[in-house]
Amino acid sequence: MTAMTAMTLRWTVTVAVTCAITCATAYGAPPAASPFVDHRGQAPGRTHTIRPGDLPPPNQTRSADNPPKIVPRPKNAWPQAPAGFKVQLYADGLAGPRLARTAPNGDVFVVESDEHRVRLLRGLTKEGKAAQVETFAKGLKQPYGIAFYPPGGEPQWLYVANTDSVVRFPYKNGDTRARGAPEKIVSVSSGGLLRGGGHWTRDIAFSLDGKKMYVSIGSFTNNDDPDQNPKEKNRALIFEFNPDGTGGRVYASGIRNPVGIAVHPRTGALWASVNERDGLGDNLVPDYITRIKDGGFYGWPWFYIGGNQDPRYPGKHPELRAKVIVPDVLLQPHFGSLQMTFYEGKQFPAAYRGDIFVAEHGSWNRESRTGYQVIRVPLHGKNEPTGEYQDFLTGFVTAEGEVWGRPAGITVASDGALLVTDDESGTIWRVS
Repeated sequence: MTAMTAMTLRWTVTVAVTCAITCATAYGAPPAASPFVDHRGQAPGRTHTIRPGDLPPPNQTRSADNPPKIVPRPKNAWPQAPAGFKVQLYADGLAGPRLARTAPNGDVFVVESDEHRVRLLRGLTKEGKAAQVETFAKGLKQPYGIAFYPPGGEPQWLYVANTDSVVRFPYKNGDTRARGAPEKIVSVSSGGLLRGGGHWTRDIAFSLDGKKMYVSIGSFTNNDDPDQNPKEKNRALIFEFNPDGTGGRVYASGIRNPVGIAVHPRTGALWASVNERDGLGDNLVPDYITRIKDGGFYGWPWFYIGGNQDPRYPGKHPELRAKVIVPDVLLQPHFGSLQMTFYEGKQFPAAYRGDIFVAEHGSWNRESRTGYQVIRVPLHGKNEPTGEYQDFLTGFVTAEGEVWGRPAGITVASDGALLVTDDESGTIWRVS
């Protein structure tokens, strides 16, 4: 080997190693070898990309029924975030906390859906815990979505999406209890419990100018044909209303279960976190995060991820195939994608500004578990997704595959920390 060749080789290796370290720091760990992974293939900072061309044929594996075995949090178990982040226990002793949203004054509102109430958490002790916990409202009906109206720093109303209606309470910054009974704004198709009772969560969001209200409603069944099942009427879609409940229309359809919705704080685009259908195998159909187009059709139940025909409906509605919109970011199938939020805080590194964080509740119908984490969808400062997502907060599953926590809700605290609800352990985690 000549001196010049040796020098070139050393230079190449040095640059490659430096680039690998730099890229891992800026963009996360290298992607996994396969686009489809279970909890063993998840690690903070690891990047994943699933493309439509990666999808396997339907029914390549059997459709599993594998609900998690919930165990108490082991003594040494703790959620894991990328290097440089700190995870603290912000609150515990809650009853199945789900969706969370931060009020303009910094109070954190959390729904306890099964208890039919909304809780309020305020302040931060020196140990990193909530200084005050109150019950803001009770006597609701499986509440889920929360939104403050009008948008901006001085809301006058707190809207709550029950499973069968949208209601609102008079509200001013600093209120710790509802001032009176809720006012019904609009009735919507109700749900019950899963496994036959219909998807029950209803999320709610307002346009940036406050002129429109969006309400998401999941399907009644896994994939019944709306042409045949009347219970699927006005389901699997996102409605648009005026803030007073008038002017209702279908904004987008064919969205099996848009559990979480959010409006981009700069572009005003509506986004959704969607649970796709079951029964086609371990690696079908991917859940997804996507921009929602006005009038858009996303395929359910006849098609999925573009023009892929659901084999349970061969040849049905061929006129719709070309109209199916391919989602922006495909996630692991059966992830259980729930609430999403845009990170507009200033505490995290600048590269995180404007990115999406999503709570992934975890699978119950995959042979090997996936999900049970929080993911980040990088937008790289361009408000445009690339199709990739990154593991951000993991560690809720033991090495033996037992589950002690399930992320359900997510919001950005006023100081820029990320708050994550865990409805299984009744806790809220703070990532700073």
